[in-house]
Amino acid sequence: MDIRFGRASKDDIDDLVRLRLAYLTADFGELTPRDEKSILSALPSYFDRHLEHDLFAHVAWVEDVAVGTCWLLLSEKPASVAFPHGKTAAIFNVFVDPGYRRHGIARQLMLNLIDHAHALGLDRLELRATAMGFELYRSIGFVEDESTHRAMNYVLFDREDA
Repeated sequence: MDIRFGRASKDDIDDLVRLRLAYLTADFGELTPRDEKSILSALPSYFDRHLEHDLFAHVAWVEDVAVGTCWLLLSEKPASVAFPHGKTAAIFNVFVDPGYRRHGIARQLMLNLIDHAHALGLDRLELRATAMGFELYRSIGFVEDESTHRAMNYVLFDREDA
């Protein structure tokens, strides 16, 4: 199988939208028509504003079909002990189409993303691992966060009210 790796451009937005929906379906189960419509209406303009600015999408193509992706979302924070330059990034949407799994695509995408993060001078990469991805991430050097701080969220948007 001939696999080509690279970064997405604005010409690839339709592929990124398709892969995002596939990722969300794999992670959350079938999307409601309402959620799918909302996501489909928001993603293209998001990518148009952020891609290659503060969002970098690494993609794997087989015969010009995007079959896998992972995203690097940059963030600048006040410097601290954990990130002395204040430059961090979150990794999102690590996904490979099921028919192309077990060929090292996710691993290569992640290694490319890590090389890119080094080139950008980032201090830290953060991700939330699914059960499927946990061993892959650990095998390439990610460690579990042993912070004394606990992750919490405050939800400002209630899907039921939309």
